[in-house]
Amino acid sequence: MQKQERPADAAAAEAARQARYGSLPAHVRFEDMTEEVDGAPGGAGAGYDPAGSWKYSACLALDMGL
Repeated sequence: MQKQERPADAAAAEAARQARYGSLPAHVRFEDMTEEVDGAPGGAGAGYDPAGSWKYSACLALDMGL
C-alpha cells in the first residue's frame, strides 16, 4: 500500500522540487529542429562503391575474418 501524504507535506515537497529543478524549458517548434539542405544532383551522393561497401556490412563472418 502507498502511504498517503498530508497536504502540508505535499506542498513542502512541491516547493522543494520547484526550488531544486525550477521550470521546464521552453517548447522547441518542429520547424526549429529541422533544416532543409539541397541534395546532390541525381539524388545520390557518391553512388555505389562496391569496393568500399564491405566496410558497412554487419556480417559476423567478416568481423571474425572468416
